[in-house]
Amino acid sequence: MAEPPAAVPRISVAERMAPADFEAIIAGIDSYNAAQGCPTDWRPLAVTARDGAGHLLGGLAGASMFRWLFVQQLWVAPFMRGQGLGAALLRAAEAEAQARGCVGAWLDTLDVQAPGFYRRLGYVPFGALPDCPPGHHRHFLMRRFDPHAGASGG
Repeated sequence: MAEPPAAVPRISVAERMAPADFEAIIAGIDSYNAAQGCPTDWRPLAVTARDGAGHLLGGLAGASMFRWLFVQQLWVAPFMRGQGLGAALLRAAEAEAQARGCVGAWLDTLDVQAPGFYRRLGYVPFGALPDCPPGHHRHFLMRRFDPHAGASGG
């Protein structure tokens, strides 16, 4: 016996999504992935650096999932750049990711941001998106952790 015809879906577009809708979408994806033998195991990760007065000097926002660290954002205050803080933030995130069982890290950055910085830290390109934004490239880089070298391995 055939299923009754479904009602025509009503599609809406907005700048923001209700938190309950977002959670339902994530739960649906996680359930599907788990059923396929690919548990997401998504866990957020935040690393910050502050001065003695508590002012934010830099930070990293990301998440571990599928046994990989995704570095969503890495920012260092302009007056702190070039002093090793960005590398320290990234290495702290990588150490935590390894403690969570991750095998590597990946990220994306614009050509006007820091692809050279990441390459110097052992990240290698695995893709690029041209004209994102127009006239520039978005670079995708990754670094597999050396299981014998700890967080500083390449």
